[in-house]
Amino acid sequence: MRLVVLRHGQTDLNKNFLYNGQTEEDINEEGIKQAKEAAKTLSDSHFDKIYCSPLNRTKHTCSIVNSKNQEVIYDDRIKERTLGEYDGKDLSKTKYDLSKHCDYYFKQVGEGVENLPDLFKRVHSFLDDVISSNGKDDTILIVTHGGVMRAIYFYFEEMPKDGDLSFYQAKNCEINVYEIL
Repeated sequence: MRLVVLRHGQTDLNKNFLYNGQTEEDINEEGIKQAKEAAKTLSDSHFDKIYCSPLNRTKHTCSIVNSKNQEVIYDDRIKERTLGEYDGKDLSKTKYDLSKHCDYYFKQVGEGVENLPDLFKRVHSFLDDVISSNGKDDTILIVTHGGVMRAIYFYFEEMPKDGDLSFYQAKNCEINVYEIL
């Protein structure tokens, strides 16, 4: 099985370096350009299934990349991390401890903020279901978010002992491919 994972195109919150958890926001003009470039990169690919987060920015990105108008399966488990009171904010100007944003073991992240173990649990549950319900020769497209891409990365790669996951950052419309034997 081959998993092709795509992060959504740029949004205005991304452009302004503001945290965007589950705020409903569409991609901007730059995000549309990025999605069109991703569509070109993936144009020769055949996808047996397409999964997408149901948030607007991923749905719009997916609609651009899905040039063959295949059916799309929307799954809440690949929505971005819930950021609660910090969603849409510049975290450097809040009481939020930025040094802990990508610390897997830090659990006291703030009011309504999803900690990383909970995010990873829901994303890994999604991946377990995708892997078990699709064929070994299938190619699957997953259109999602940066935080979810981090969780997917650490589904396949070893977690650092110190829990610092900040070295993994997916850019807008970045494509990662995972081969499952």
